[in-house]
Amino acid sequence: MEYLPAWMFLALTILLMAGFPVTFTLLGTSLCFGLIGFGWDFFNLLPLRIWGRMTNVTLIAVPLFVFMGVMLERSGLAEDLLNTMGILFGRIRGGLAMSVVVVGALLGASTGIVGATVVTMGLLAVPTMLRRGYQKEIATGTVAASGTLGQIIPPSIVLVLIGDIVGVSVGDLFIGAILPGLILVGLFMLYIAFVAFFRPEIAPAIPREELQAISSRQLIARVGKAMFPPLFLMVAVLGSIFAGIASPTEAAAVGAVGATVLTLTNGKFSLNILRDVMRTTVQLTCMVFIILCGAAAFGLVFRGLGGDELVREFLGGLADQYSRGMVLAIVMGLIFVIGFFLDFIEITFIHVPVLAPIMIEFGFDPIWFCVLLAVNLQTSFMTPPFGFSLFYLKAVTPPEVSTGHIYRGIIPFVIFQLIGLAIVVLFPQLATWLPKLVYGP
Repeated sequence: MEYLPAWMFLALTILLMAGFPVTFTLLGTSLCFGLIGFGWDFFNLLPLRIWGRMTNVTLIAVPLFVFMGVMLERSGLAEDLLNTMGILFGRIRGGLAMSVVVVGALLGASTGIVGATVVTMGLLAVPTMLRRGYQKEIATGTVAASGTLGQIIPPSIVLVLIGDIVGVSVGDLFIGAILPGLILVGLFMLYIAFVAFFRPEIAPAIPREELQAISSRQLIARVGKAMFPPLFLMVAVLGSIFAGIASPTEAAAVGAVGATVLTLTNGKFSLNILRDVMRTTVQLTCMVFIILCGAAAFGLVFRGLGGDELVREFLGGLADQYSRGMVLAIVMGLIFVIGFFLDFIEITFIHVPVLAPIMIEFGFDPIWFCVLLAVNLQTSFMTPPFGFSLFYLKAVTPPEVSTGHIYRGIIPFVIFQLIGLAIVVLFPQLATWLPKLVYGP
């Protein structure tokens, strides 16, 4: 009975690897081991735990941010941004790929939904880059990596979920994630510039005669028009949080209204669009919350059986034998490896509630550790065999682009993602300086 939580976790892992649905696996495992550990009294505890999750005000931000992202994806914003940034950066080697990274960051700050960003940029950017002579691996890797930036650049759904689970202010996490997100953008662009410099044939510039047809004044006007919508939304959402005017939940409502207004002004709004956006929002929100219910049941049983104490003793033994830094490396390595097989939502609801409180007990700064988790979880979208960014991209790329091209193309970006994670590990101030500057120590 002492190791019952370990057997419970092992059973969950085996069932998930076997392909059973996440929610039913979480609930089924919880019910079986809950009955073994607590008897029928377990059913008196479970409704209260799930009800507590469902009445959590912070989680209202999830459907609102989803609505904002889906509405923006329908607004035509991404197409205008990609075309304009392509012209702006096109005169340098690798400029089209760099423009995709910039657009991915801007869309990430506007939508935060990886699927919508990757599909949109895959449809628009990949054929253009291939037509311009870009190597397939560079084109697909850039789009797949840039589409995941919305997981770390606020407003991010994963930061909302982690903040709620760990008990850290979502506003603090949004501010703390800004510099790490910009570092990843810089690393991606640095890699593209490096490749384009040494191998210009795989990332060529747009011929100057094509760009000369557009005057400087026209270019400035196009850039201003394309940049205004995402910047407006960023100021409306993040500015209201940073200024203390609105909570993250209220700012999410501001973002949802702002996205609707932008779609309306862009001439894309209709009742059919609104109906599709609301239907998609309900589907994605239901997926998140039903997994949340299963995770709440799993957490109740795991903690009730003493699972957190078992993990604490194990990590404490490692800390005594090695160091706190080695324990952090093991935990980050574990999250990275799990990301090959599980979605970020599953990792957030299953592993984070167990690991985060223990790591904070060991003296790690909660904001810094949560930002590290978010950066690490971002790689789960890019790592085969179950990287969802790769699946989204394969579904919309031309037939000549194979899965092998996408997998090979993403490898350098995963490496630079890990370099970014290491930079934030070595310099915690990157995640803690801005929150302390805005809100004080």
